[in-house]
Amino acid sequence: MTPFFALSVRVTAGLVPLTVFLSTVFCFAAPPPVPSTETVQAFVGARIIPIAGPEIVDGTLLIHKGKIIAVGQRASVTVPPGAQVHDVKGKVLFPGLVDTHSHIGGGAGGDSSSAIQPDARIYDALNVHDESLQRAQAGGVTTVNVMPGSGHLLSGQTLYLKLRDNARTIDDLLIYNKDGSVAYGVKMANGTNSIRPASGFPGTRAKSAAMIRARFIQAQEYRDKINAANGNKAKMPPRDLGLETLGEIRDGKRVVHHHSHRADDIMTVLRLAKEFGFKVVLHHVSEGWKVADEIAKAGVPCSVIMIDSPGGKLEAKEARFETGAILDKAGALVAFHTDDYITDSRLLLRSAALANRAGMSRIKALEALTTAGAKMLEMQDRIGALEAGKDADFVILSGDPLSVYTLVQETWVDGMKVFDRTNPKARLIAEGGYGATRGQTNHLEEDRDAGGGR
Repeated sequence: MTPFFALSVRVTAGLVPLTVFLSTVFCFAAPPPVPSTETVQAFVGARIIPIAGPEIVDGTLLIHKGKIIAVGQRASVTVPPGAQVHDVKGKVLFPGLVDTHSHIGGGAGGDSSSAIQPDARIYDALNVHDESLQRAQAGGVTTVNVMPGSGHLLSGQTLYLKLRDNARTIDDLLIYNKDGSVAYGVKMANGTNSIRPASGFPGTRAKSAAMIRARFIQAQEYRDKINAANGNKAKMPPRDLGLETLGEIRDGKRVVHHHSHRADDIMTVLRLAKEFGFKVVLHHVSEGWKVADEIAKAGVPCSVIMIDSPGGKLEAKEARFETGAILDKAGALVAFHTDDYITDSRLLLRSAALANRAGMSRIKALEALTTAGAKMLEMQDRIGALEAGKDADFVILSGDPLSVYTLVQETWVDGMKVFDRTNPKARLIAEGGYGATRGQTNHLEEDRDAGGGR
């Protein structure tokens, strides 16, 4: 395998065409042919919530080769001859959900050897056959930031993934930047998670911040030595993968995704980000409502988790449903995440509903599921809205996205269906019950009978 930092560009918009599948045992007639990415597909008659503009009551969405080519009122969008037409009257079309913080795939980052491990890559630890990815598809999630855990000051590199279907290796889910590099961030944390008596770990909050400062200073010194060598290999310092990653953070090439709950811990993150000039997204922010003005003034986005049951860690005891509304009112960019399994990926839509009920405007709550997360992953030019030129990532809903009665009917990624609730196996994943999660069972072959998405 080529080094992670040297992976070549690959085309993600066009996947290999799928074969025509046989009907399931529950159908006597064969299902319609599964379209290839070469076929223009038209979704006609739905209520469309594009996020990028006003809602469309009777709309048409056209996709081709994994991209959206048109969206608008049915009367204003011409369906080309030969297109495969999907009648979605009575349904709602909504952008694919962006989960900015998840742990699906069963991966882990740093180990117990030290508190700061920027060289650890979740890329090397994810299992694409883990059925947690299917649960996310069933929840309408199309793009996800998969994280290492938060038991370290820095637990390693995250990975931005598209939840494409029939992946055989992690490479099939990767997202690439314009320069050909793999898209990922870096996970950091503070508060009680990383404080422990183990060797190499901090014992206090003050020591936690001190250790981060020292490591970033080392990264700058490492960079200075490289620059001073001016290409002379004899003068180059020994290669250090961890310091290279910290250098990318300081250069603004990687976003820091920072776990933080208490208001004082949040302020520490803001100080460190200002001191070392790195881009950061605050995650969880249970007490973000206490320092909303300070967060907004710093221009730092917040990825909020909506916890609807008591219990959990002491640091989160003052979490509020109103946090999203308060942060938004202060001027901070707000998204929602699952932290799956903390919130199941199938329930991400509910986070927006809870925030809306607690005072966040409808449009801001919906943006927090889509465009806001896209901005936090620096992918706003590709995902998060239904508009021409963006990736064909969307969900077909049975009703309004903020209704408790609404179900995800279908999920599409890069113009290919990856979840279909009419498929009995997919419905089992969506609803739970016996056989819904089977550990490491390889579902790829057996799901090919279903005529499309799972």
